[in-house]
Amino acid sequence: MEKNITIIARKLGLQEWQVENTVRLLDDGSTVPFISRYRKEMTGSLDEVIILNIKDQYEKLRELDKRRDAIIKSVEEQEKMTPGLLQRINEAATMAELEDIYLPYRPKRRTRATIARENGLEPLAMLILGQSERDPASKAEAYLNDKVTDIEAAIAGACDIIAEIVNESDKARNALRRLMEREAVVFSKLVKGKEEEGIKYRDYFEWSEPLKRCPSHRLLAMRRGEDEGCLKIQIEPRRESDALEMLEKIFVKGGNRSSELVRRSVADSYSRLLLPSLETEFRNSSKEAADAEAISVFAMNLRQLLLASPLGRSRVLAIDPGYRTGCKVVCIDEQGNLLHNETIFPHPPQNQTALSVKKIVNLVESYKIDAIAVGNGTAGRETEELVRWIKFGREVRVFLVDESGASVYSASEVAREEFPDYDVTVRGSVSIGRRLIDPLAELVKIDPKSIGVGQYQHDVNQSKLQQSLDDVVMSCVNAVGVEVNTASKHLLTYVSGLGPQLAANIVEYRKENGPFRNRMELRKVKRMGEKAFEQSAGFLRIRDAENPLDTSAVHPESYVVVEKMASDLNCSVDGLMKDENARKSIRPERYVTDTIGLPTLRDILAELAKPGLDPRKAIEEFRFADIHSVDDLKEGEVVPGIVTNITKFGVFVDIGVKQDGLVHISNLSNRYVSDPSAVVKLRQHVKVKILAVDRERKRIQLSMKNI
Repeated sequence: MEKNITIIARKLGLQEWQVENTVRLLDDGSTVPFISRYRKEMTGSLDEVIILNIKDQYEKLRELDKRRDAIIKSVEEQEKMTPGLLQRINEAATMAELEDIYLPYRPKRRTRATIARENGLEPLAMLILGQSERDPASKAEAYLNDKVTDIEAAIAGACDIIAEIVNESDKARNALRRLMEREAVVFSKLVKGKEEEGIKYRDYFEWSEPLKRCPSHRLLAMRRGEDEGCLKIQIEPRRESDALEMLEKIFVKGGNRSSELVRRSVADSYSRLLLPSLETEFRNSSKEAADAEAISVFAMNLRQLLLASPLGRSRVLAIDPGYRTGCKVVCIDEQGNLLHNETIFPHPPQNQTALSVKKIVNLVESYKIDAIAVGNGTAGRETEELVRWIKFGREVRVFLVDESGASVYSASEVAREEFPDYDVTVRGSVSIGRRLIDPLAELVKIDPKSIGVGQYQHDVNQSKLQQSLDDVVMSCVNAVGVEVNTASKHLLTYVSGLGPQLAANIVEYRKENGPFRNRMELRKVKRMGEKAFEQSAGFLRIRDAENPLDTSAVHPESYVVVEKMASDLNCSVDGLMKDENARKSIRPERYVTDTIGLPTLRDILAELAKPGLDPRKAIEEFRFADIHSVDDLKEGEVVPGIVTNITKFGVFVDIGVKQDGLVHISNLSNRYVSDPSAVVKLRQHVKVKILAVDRERKRIQLSMKNI
């Protein structure tokens, strides 16, 4: 463990004690949000990103050690272990290096070299490889037998053995690996006969570029084309001659007949063994890197979507728009409970506009509606404009809500459990309304891959994607905090230390005993042990609790220090939270103990000033320009839009015409941009200029330059 701690500390630029303490906390069952929020003294105030990096690096090194142990055991069982070999195995720093060392000892299937060795040709091979023998053919006669009937066969078998020796040389493999790292090129070609089927991949019918410069989205696109049988991908050095020259420098010595045979064996080893092996390695490593980048983009977008501005506790009328089947309307209260549902038909073919308007006005008045949420799907713009045209007798805000994934939720087991007596249309409308009230609480019920903010999410490693997205959801949920008396079990599942079973038990306890009155009551929940309570309590809020600290992010383990602060100032905890001057008079260094340091004390004082403050920004209304289809667009026109997706090559913007436009990375700013996420955020309101409209392909090019 000590060796791995040192490696991680050096790689991440951290102190060893920071890494060691973080690893111990993780091994002890602490979650990343808990460590970053409540164990700052132990980690040196490391944030979630660094803690996740430590976790990832440590898991990789453990896998490396596990493989190292298996290799040592295998070589020892073969009775081939030497002190020098053991040292090389123990010093191997990467999986590739470890596998190269093990390659000569790996149990093999029958190869041409294996057969040659069985036929007694290994001494001849070693003689040729030594290259001191000018006429190896004269020596080959001694190795003829019933399996090797002539000199040519003997020489060929010996060369097969030499080719395998070249392939298993870690020096050769490392040299070729370094060459490919510098100069590997990825080639993509059309599979013959797939012209029509692969038309969407026409950009890659004859494509090549340096592998190290190939962006993740392009590599994943080509690999998808290969998976669909439309493209053939190859990865190899830019020039084969460079690879052969490099290998010959290692193995070819002199210019006699033996040297020529070694040169021939090197070429055979390269084309038949080394290149296919290294190509597979680089295919895997480049795919892993592309996956990591795509997953990072998806995770970043998901975080921004989950932390989108909430309307907050309000009564909402939500509309899932439609033409022929009508608009599904629901009214929900401040907690998202369904109060009423019906269907109206304001659009063609029914055109019951007047009746629909009358119904909406009556519902707004009857249920004291504060805001109207309109789904942004089919007929969304038309429905939004109709609602904005209506004059209400009370102030009503109108929002167009992204309904991506609402249909997935409405047909899910979660939705059936919440609304067993209603069909999918009602469930979908409720989801739209709840997204306006609290996007985070509603979106956690939907598989993130169905939300529509990913980049090739179905092509990347699914287990790594799922783990990354779970980490993001947990991080967001705990950053905001959860009201324990109103949260669904799905939201509670992502609270630090809980999980599905404890979340369900909390909801069951609420049903049987009424709302929680204080955090300590959480201990009464079935299976709520000390560890689970420690990990979760600080992230659970109790509105109007007996103890005012229960509404804050102050952890129960720190209540005693807050009470000491209040006592020293001759006031109550509630009084301390309300008195800014009293808080300013506190000198936090006076309250430092063996377990509570200045970082935690400063967090406590900040929390006392704004207990339970939601870190999300206040929601803002947005209106599209008076355009409804691609035909309404004019090149050069500047219009408002909403960022709907961020990729490495640019951002997609909804400008209200049912087809998102693309702002290429080169058109994001007047300055150079290397990462679009540094310029815009998901759901951000922006102004864009229309550069070009391809009506046939339904593509819109946009720019944010000079606006």
